[in-house]
Amino acid sequence: MATIPVTYPPVRGTLTPDRNLADLTWLRVGGPADALFQPADLDDLRDFLAALDPRVAIFPMGVGSNLIVRDGGLRAVVVRLGRGFNRIETGINTVEVGAAALDAQVARVAAKAGLDLTFLRTIPGTIGGAVRMNAGCYGRYTADHLLEIQAVTREGEAVVIPAAELDFGYRSSNLPDGHIITAATFRANPGAPEVLEARMVEQVARRDETQPTKDRSAGSTFRNPAGYSSTGRDDDVHDLKAWTLIDEAGLRGAMRGGAIMSPKHPNFLVNRDNATAADLEGLGEEVRKRVSAHSGLTLEWEIMRVGEPAFP
Repeated sequence: MATIPVTYPPVRGTLTPDRNLADLTWLRVGGPADALFQPADLDDLRDFLAALDPRVAIFPMGVGSNLIVRDGGLRAVVVRLGRGFNRIETGINTVEVGAAALDAQVARVAAKAGLDLTFLRTIPGTIGGAVRMNAGCYGRYTADHLLEIQAVTREGEAVVIPAAELDFGYRSSNLPDGHIITAATFRANPGAPEVLEARMVEQVARRDETQPTKDRSAGSTFRNPAGYSSTGRDDDVHDLKAWTLIDEAGLRGAMRGGAIMSPKHPNFLVNRDNATAADLEGLGEEVRKRVSAHSGLTLEWEIMRVGEPAFP
């Protein structure tokens, strides 16, 4: 599978060559990676990266909640952090979190400690992914609370990066290539645990009412267009919603193969009936094309797409 001969370094965790990735993504599609590495702990990760042939690409992967892996698979070693990286520790006004911790669990643990990170409750995925894409909800973003991250470089060096150096934007950061986030420290405002819990219950109810949470999706498919608001042009405003553009172009419920734009929320791309990655990505591209023709606006993917098409 790999394009260059590779002898993988010894590990204390789990290293699986030619590992199919479909069952590790929420959309349940995708071919094999050259290898899947699940490090036992930080030292295992550092030692592996330091010893791995520098020509070999790596790809950090959380729980695959915002990801399409193409049908031909991924020519890289996929690094998936697990139990050694999911701690959650609360302080007076801070929460220190391993990158593999689920966003929803971080919100719940923080709330019990009287700390408000409730915006994380309905964001799918892990803290590592939330930092990388500046995930947000209800007008609050990861960048609003992040103090610093811990990461490991492609060469195996452990580094600490202040939040200010990540240059956050809408659904983006400038995390250096090859860096794997291992932990993050957040600042959180105090709040009464019962109030924070009630807020999260309401958020979950609102999400379940408006989004296809029981279907195989990867969350919002396209970013909300920047630069349009009720008060005029402003590149930091996202009042215009992607789902509105999709709906107005007549694409609610549009299908391709086993893929469908959710009838419940048209900005959710759903694996309805054993879709392939090509079905999903092809439908998404068709939506972009038709929305552009209808509105003159170009939708940008929020879901990450990686790997190669199916081999002939």
